[in-house]
Amino acid sequence: MLSRKIVFFVLCLFFSIYCSAQEKNKAKAGPREKTVKEELKSNKKLRQEKREQRRKEKAERKAVKQYHKRLQTKDVRKRMKKNRKASNRYNDNKREFFIKRWFQKHKKLGK
Repeated sequence: MLSRKIVFFVLCLFFSIYCSAQEKNKAKAGPREKTVKEELKSNKKLRQEKREQRRKEKAERKAVKQYHKRLQTKDVRKRMKKNRKASNRYNDNKREFFIKRWFQKHKKLGK
């Protein structure tokens, strides 16, 4: 009789510890992990949002540039274009067109 009570008590104790251990693991699990499809969907959504943001920024930069250009006169725009081309050529380490170099005024060496 006494041994039955002890065995019963040990079994009850074992099951209670086992059940509480399972509950602790569930509590520590935190948020559930995303599936591959959910991850792909969220990545696609993020890419679309970033693409839209870049598109808006580009449109804004273009509008500012157009506004700045509109403020300039025709002569100033021509001069800006000429200077931009010359600076690009200089930065790319390219020489001027050969005919232009042939007929260019050269500095005379002074005595």
